[in-house]
Amino acid sequence: MNLTSKKVTVQKSAQELCDFLCDVKNFEKLMPENISKFEVIKENAFIFALKGMPEIALEVKEVTAPNYVKLGAMSDKIPFTLTSNIEEVNETSSQAELKFEGDFNPMMAMMIKGPITKFLETLSSNLENL
Repeated sequence: MNLTSKKVTVQKSAQELCDFLCDVKNFEKLMPENISKFEVIKENAFIFALKGMPEIALEVKEVTAPNYVKLGAMSDKIPFTLTSNIEEVNETSSQAELKFEGDFNPMMAMMIKGPITKFLETLSSNLENL
């Protein structure tokens, strides 16, 4: 299952935005209001939970500064990645697009498509408002 957010303009340079996304504690600022848990567990990993959803542990898997940050699930039970593609607009702003890629059976994909789409929209909207 592949889902992509809208492209948003962020009032940070591409490098600043890349640095922001590489620092996992900053993801707490991007999370939806219905978050029930957020905890940094390692320098490059965190656990979060939304109300009614299981806890998910994400870690930084790959970074190509200043244009690409890839987070991946730490568990094989829910195999997915969350990728941030960043394009510099000028010295003080950049554009970001989030991409969710997961390998789920059709039933699971049908159940989580709506909540994941909403989650991506919230992350990208909160990025835009930084």
